[in-house]
Formats: sequence, structure tokens, C-alpha cells
Amino acid sequence: MPSAAVIITPAPRGEAGRALSSEGNDVNHFNFQRGLLWACTAAIVNLSAGTARAEDTIKIGEINSYKAQPAFLEPYRRGWEMALDEVNAAGGVLGKKLEVIARDDNGNPGDSVRVAEELMARERVALLFGGFLSNTGLALTDYARQHKVFFLAAEPLTDKIVWQNGNKYTYRLRPSTYMLVASVVKEAAKLKKKRWAIVYPNYEYGQSAVASFKTLMKQAQPDVEFVAEQATPLGKIDAGAVTQALADAKPDAIFNALFAADLGKFVREGNTRGLFEKVDVVSLLTGEPEYLDPLKGEAPQNWIVTGYPWYAINTPEHKKFVEAYRKKYNDYPRNGSLVGYSALMSIAAGIRKAGSTDADKLSAAFSGLKVDTPVASIVYRPQDHQSTLGAFVGRTGIKDGKGIMTSFSYVDGASLQLPDAEVKKLRPTD
Repeated sequence: MPSAAVIITPAPRGEAGRALSSEGNDVNHFNFQRGLLWACTAAIVNLSAGTARAEDTIKIGEINSYKAQPAFLEPYRRGWEMALDEVNAAGGVLGKKLEVIARDDNGNPGDSVRVAEELMARERVALLFGGFLSNTGLALTDYARQHKVFFLAAEPLTDKIVWQNGNKYTYRLRPSTYMLVASVVKEAAKLKKKRWAIVYPNYEYGQSAVASFKTLMKQAQPDVEFVAEQATPLGKIDAGAVTQALADAKPDAIFNALFAADLGKFVREGNTRGLFEKVDVVSLLTGEPEYLDPLKGEAPQNWIVTGYPWYAINTPEHKKFVEAYRKKYNDYPRNGSLVGYSALMSIAAGIRKAGSTDADKLSAAFSGLKVDTPVASIVYRPQDHQSTLGAFVGRTGIKDGKGIMTSFSYVDGASLQLPDAEVKKLRPTD
């Protein structure tokens, strides 16, 4: 804001100065008042212009673990940035451009809440989205409930976000842990293996995945046995000890929920010890390029996995997405890219339908909201606020020295849900 220039003229000296002093003081007083009035008027004009400029955009807060989980979250950021550019190039939403203000939570639930507070109080964002780890996602879900702020959980998988901890203001895009497990159980049951070992990261997502797998496998194959269970600290797996413990149990098959660096260490150690030559493996997330690509020629073969075979999805909508992504970034999309893009497009669609950024109106608008993503048309379910985005299920293989998914199919998320009566028992009343 420009400030008024106040010019102070030295008083004249001697008799002439004394003669002029009274008149001069009157003139100076008048000039000072006029200058002060001009400064105040300019301040009001500039403040009004600043307010108008601020109102030309809709500020959206985004929170994620960029430093802790870069393999997934850098592509994710690119995904929502591409969607943001597309929405704004088309005129924005409600006549306003969208502006995303992103913050890093260091993979820590306490930091997630702290930066949420900062975004709401200092940046004056209208709503929040993001989250990656289940524990940070749950922290933001609780923040949304307490402060009545709309929150779209883009990536956290924990079932609690839409079940036990579900609330009016929180919706979730990615398939839940239960949905991902349900998508592979049918294939797991076809193996007709009786003795199963389990390995998973020992926090909310891993614990939930194991609980769902045991329940659904018992339903599909009542005689199944679970002969070994290795719960590893997140990001700190002792791969040698874990692999040996699984081998000692002599299982017929393994259910794996490890991801990121833990998955890489487990795969390499298992390859070295020949563990996977003797057993079938069913593995969540492993088919995502974020986790397959770093393994290169060491990628596991013939595992049943969920993932994102971007290179072989040939629908017009997906081809358009891949072409635009490659043109913008000179790179291919990962699963995070798809999630980030779909999250921002969901927010734009929700604001458009609500006609507002009011949290209550947004919550109502997201109930039953339909959104076209690059892989499927989805709906945000009114009964639990979970989207019907599904999962690609297939086998792993190696092509040109790189891990890929083969023989895959898309499983619609609408077919992976609990019955409504069960959901009602699990979810508190909003």
C-alpha cells in the first residue's frame, strides 16, 4: 500500500518568520489534514482492491507427507497441479480461479493438525484435501469434525475414515483398505492354498488390511490357516529376519501389505533367499509404478497385486490423460498422478454443485456427487462418503527390464463395499 508523503518545511527565522508563523501554521495544518485525508482514502482504495483480488480466487489447503513419501507424492502433486491448470484455463469455478496452498506434514499426525490450523487461520483457505498415511488422514478427519471444515481425504486408506471416525465433513477418494483387500480375495481363494503367512507395516493401514484379509479369506475358504505373522515398524523393516521367519513357517502362500522402501527391501531379500520361488504371493499396492519401477529387473514375478498399469489402459479418457501429463511433465503418470488429478477435479465438481465453499453446503453437494476420472466414472456414496473408485487387479511380470502388471482387470469400487446395514453399524451418526 503506498503511503502519503509528508513534507516538513523548516520554519522561517527572524521578524519575517515571526510575522508569517501564524499564517504558515494555518497553511501547514491545512496541508497536513489534506495529506492525511489523501493517505486514508488511498489506504481504503488499496484495501478494497486487495479484498476484491482475494475474492477473485478460491483458496484450497492441501496437506501431505511430501518429504516422507516422495515416490508417491511428487507424482500426486503433479496430478493436482495439472488438474488445477485445466480448471483455471476453463474459467475456474463459480467465476473464480482456484488457488491451492500446499503444506508438508512430515508424515506426522501432530504436524498435520498444526498446518491445518495455519492454513485455516493465516491463509484463510475454504477447505482442505490431501493426506497420505492412515494416521495423518485420521488426524485431519478428526480436525474436520471438530472445526466443521470440509476435508477430502485423497489417499489415506484406513477404513476408519469412512467408518468408525466418519463424519459429516469428511469424504474419501481412494479405495479403502477393505476395498483393496476385497478386490484381491477372489483371486487369492482361487489359489486354494491352506497355509498363509502374513507380513505388514505395524500401524493402522497394515493392521486393518490384515484384519480384513483374515475375515474375507475365512468366508471364502473356511479351512484356511494363518501360520505366521510379521508386523514390521513402518519404514524400518529388518528384511533378513522377516524373510527368514516367513520361510521357517513353510507357508503355501503369503499376504503382503508392505509398500515403499519396506517393500523393496523385502522383495530383494526374498529374491536372494529364494522365498518367492516356493510360495504364491498376494500383495496390495505392489503393482503401482511408484513401487515397481525402483525395483527394475528385481521386480517380483507372478504376484497377485493391485496397482496402476497406465501403459496398457486404452480407453479414450485415459489416453487423453496420459498424453496431457506427458506433454506437461515429459514423464509418465504414476498412481499418485491419477489420485491427485481426480482429487482436484472432485473438489471443483463439488464446489460447482454446491454453488459455494460453505462446509455444510459442500458436504451436501458431495453426497452422491458424480465425477468422471481418467479411469472410471465415480460416485461419492451418501451412506459412508466413500467414492466408488475401484482397483486394477492383475499379476506382476517383467518387460524390458522393468516390472509391469499383466492380465489385469478393473474392479469397480461399487462392487467392493460392505452391505449398507453393516456400514450403518460401523459409522456414527453425523
